Amino acid sequence: MIIEIKVIPNARKNEIKEENGKYKIYLNAPAVDGKANKKLIEFLAEHYKVRKSAIFIRRGEKSRHKVIQIID
Repeated sequence: MIIEIKVIPNARKNEIKEENGKYKIYLNAPAVDGKANKKLIEFLAEHYKVRKSAIFIRRGEKSRHKVIQIID
């Protein structure tokens, strides 16, 4: 599965919202030294009930707009 998301770092709590078919993911981790990306992978693994190693950031490693691949 491939999804496009927008990440909002430094949020109050971790949550996912869908608006107009697009996903926004709020993370309480800062966008420094890859901390938000690590938290994003942990959050998505828990949300979709897969291993962290099954989630890959395909595009947007240093951007708020990302393309994520999740392998079942």
